[in-house]
Amino acid sequence: MSNAGYDAVVDVDDEGDLGHTDLQEDLEFHNSNFASSTHKGAPSSHHHHSAASPGLPPPATASSGSSKRYLWTISFYAQYFDVDTSSVLARCWAALYPRANFLDVLEGNPDLYGPFWIATTVVLILFLGGTISQYLNKVGEGPFAYDFKLLSGAAGLIYGYVLVIPVLLFGALRYFGSESANLLECWALYGYSNLIWIPVALISWSPVTILNWVFVGVGFGLSVAFLLRNLYPVLSATDRQTSKVLLILVVALHAGLSLAIKILFFAAGSPVSGGPEGDTPPSAGGDQPPAGDAPADPPRFF
Repeated sequence: MSNAGYDAVVDVDDEGDLGHTDLQEDLEFHNSNFASSTHKGAPSSHHHHSAASPGLPPPATASSGSSKRYLWTISFYAQYFDVDTSSVLARCWAALYPRANFLDVLEGNPDLYGPFWIATTVVLILFLGGTISQYLNKVGEGPFAYDFKLLSGAAGLIYGYVLVIPVLLFGALRYFGSESANLLECWALYGYSNLIWIPVALISWSPVTILNWVFVGVGFGLSVAFLLRNLYPVLSATDRQTSKVLLILVVALHAGLSLAIKILFFAAGSPVSGGPEGDTPPSAGGDQPPAGDAPADPPRFF
């Protein structure tokens, strides 16, 4: 009898006597040839790869090659500017009002979009503020001419500081054994720390010198506190003496930036403007000419 649900079928004779059935003669077992037929019909991928030379990587495909970014391509740099406006604004707010570590705010995704435009804005506002300061110092001296040396000086100072100092700091940290140092995070940290110079540059063109010093001092204090708060965990990865030296260098270099901003852009007779010292009018605090002495006329050759 048979049934479709059974795995085996046994034939029983009419007498129903299984005792006379010789199982060894009636039942024969054969080796299965399913594996050999499968290999003959369609060889498996494992057998195909075993024929290749051992130790060689699989051939490159078009999809794997398309994900590569080279240093000379735009896509290599575009990945560092791929950030939305809300993230940039949140990072700017965290730089002005730091409540948490800025590296935690970055969430492992530092960008160069914010630092680039912050530095560019600082350059333009320094040029604007320095021009206003020069204009106020030269009122009544004749026509006023714009001095674009202020613009080139601001660009060299700000771009150079934001670009070079993080690279030097990153190299020093790597040299002294800090494995947590990241160059992009250093660039982002220094770039967003310059955000405070935008409001400082907007109000530091006042002819009152002491007020300008106060504004620049506040800008220095806030920005250097932001840098130290976020750099200290990274600098402390080195030995104690090295971390102290690096902290002092960070503060000293940032103090140099602050003094350069004050002296070059918001002081009479700025070295950047190329004007001679002592050309500040008496109304703006310049030197008074001696009584009875009139300024000498320039020599005439015609």
